[in-house]
Amino acid sequence: MDDATDGRRGFGTARLGAMILFPAPESVPRARRWFRKLIAPYKPACSIEDCTLMVSELVTNAVLYGRADELWWVRLEWYRVETSLRIEVHNPGFPANVRLRRPDANEAHGRGLLLVDSIAESWHSGPSRFGGTVVSAVVADAWPTNDNFGHVLL
Repeated sequence: MDDATDGRRGFGTARLGAMILFPAPESVPRARRWFRKLIAPYKPACSIEDCTLMVSELVTNAVLYGRADELWWVRLEWYRVETSLRIEVHNPGFPANVRLRRPDANEAHGRGLLLVDSIAESWHSGPSRFGGTVVSAVVADAWPTNDNFGHVLL
């Protein structure tokens, strides 16, 4: 993929943060805490709490469903894409295994992507550029305009 089509380095796009996490339950609160802390200086107009909830759900799914024969990691990245926020979570699982479920009321699990779907403008799963799977979610209008965007490019 070239930079113009992959959306990571094209005009109006900047990676705002990234984390590498051990695939364990204690990584979920760590991801929430650090995402909240690292996104705040960019002053998004969207709800940081809603975005943090999406991070929590996506990292939880990556920890629960990622699989590899050797030591592996969960990779969390977030980008400003013009006026939107894109959150990506990468793990060594298989893209075909990511699906939106509609669990019964008495089921304890299976609502993570429903929450993401209700908060994000869109979400997508597919092959990760690191191997395995990426699940990404886009929050539209996370910043009001693109006027001063050049100041946050990394």
